[in-house]
Amino acid sequence: MATRDTGPRNADGESQAESGLSRAADSTSSAFPGAAKSSPPRHALPASAATLAVAGMLALAAAMGIGRFAFTPLLPMMLADGVIDLPSASWLASANYLGYLVGALLCTFQPWIWQRLSFLPRVGAASWVRAGLVATSLLTLGMALHLPLLWPLLRFLAGVASAFVFVFTSGWCLAQLAQRNASALGGVMYAGPGAGIMLSGLSASGMVVLHWTAAAGWLVFGLLASVLTTLVWRTFQPAVGNTTAAPPSGSMAKVPAGVKAAGRNQMLVLAAAYGLAGFGYIITATFLPVIARQALPGSPFLDMFWPLFGLGVVSGALLATRIPITGDLRHLLAGSYVLQALGIGISVWSPTLAGFALSSLLLGLPFTAITFFAMQEVRRLRPATAASYMGLLTAVYGVGQISGPPLVAVLLASSRSLGEGFALSLEIASASLFAGAILFVWMTQAYPLHAPRDAAPGATA
Repeated sequence: MATRDTGPRNADGESQAESGLSRAADSTSSAFPGAAKSSPPRHALPASAATLAVAGMLALAAAMGIGRFAFTPLLPMMLADGVIDLPSASWLASANYLGYLVGALLCTFQPWIWQRLSFLPRVGAASWVRAGLVATSLLTLGMALHLPLLWPLLRFLAGVASAFVFVFTSGWCLAQLAQRNASALGGVMYAGPGAGIMLSGLSASGMVVLHWTAAAGWLVFGLLASVLTTLVWRTFQPAVGNTTAAPPSGSMAKVPAGVKAAGRNQMLVLAAAYGLAGFGYIITATFLPVIARQALPGSPFLDMFWPLFGLGVVSGALLATRIPITGDLRHLLAGSYVLQALGIGISVWSPTLAGFALSSLLLGLPFTAITFFAMQEVRRLRPATAASYMGLLTAVYGVGQISGPPLVAVLLASSRSLGEGFALSLEIASASLFAGAILFVWMTQAYPLHAPRDAAPGATA
């Protein structure tokens, strides 16, 4: 699956995209010293790079595309079955996003926990991935039970599990790919969430045609997650006889001489801008099928918009790592935000079949690219403490996600119609993404790329 890369290369012959993925792998690996190393020695690499990339993709498809986002295509079925209403659906979605935030924070503080609770057994990254995938399958199956009081807890725990799978799959697979000089295949792995979204969306479309209940849908998705888990189980093989701990969490990454860390204010602005992306996309990503049904009642294509979003995510993931990074990443981030903002705006300005189709694609294309570019920017600004600040950005992004669905619930309750409430929600989401783009453009002026970082206004080390 090799593709030609004409971008600039570093001293080791890697493209900047490949080098960025390698650095991400190093950063993630150093972030989890409490976990046993599960990477085989460099002279014993049993799985091919392609196998690892596909396994990572399938793992993320199960944990993210199903465990995290299966609720979206099933929500119209749950509403039709009368087992939930829109305000309750908003809080149920927030429970899952809160779980994802908690899971990301647990991954961030896992080294600290393991250092202070030395009696805890060492757990390799591959074992965490296996455990998270099993939990995703069981929790998704649990949603098939008509136990509404338990649903918030099940969705919360599914969010925790999906965060663990995402973090540890990313670190383990990127490290393995770097050992095989195939870091660029990381883009294949990050196509997993989009692939899972496409698969769950198309499956839900078939269920609607067959007049299946939402409970049957949860059962099918739980079984599908189990199948995907079985397919990758042997690839995520815990290391045998290799339980050496990684470097202590306080260890510093090697930083070139003369490179100064960015100031605290600059990092806070970056985190705030990244959090706006979490808020901006989540309303559409949660309610897209419901919004489409409200605007286009009776259309036979209503269930195709969510798979189109997944197609956009897959395409964007594959493209993001092939973009030669020769300038300021903040310009790429601003452009990605504008693309998503326009996608959301199109669904408000043109609530037609073509409008929703284009909106879905434009929203999905930058979905993974935003995360990829933002994490690269963290590596540039804080190379010695990148893992900690990646955790900060992930947490702020999670707060943005959690805020979206409750806002929709409030606006729907105070609006004269569902259409009016959804339209106002989408307008606010689009505006927040434009605000994030403006923040990135402002940062390019306030904190120039080649200017001394300690000279930036308000910078504090």
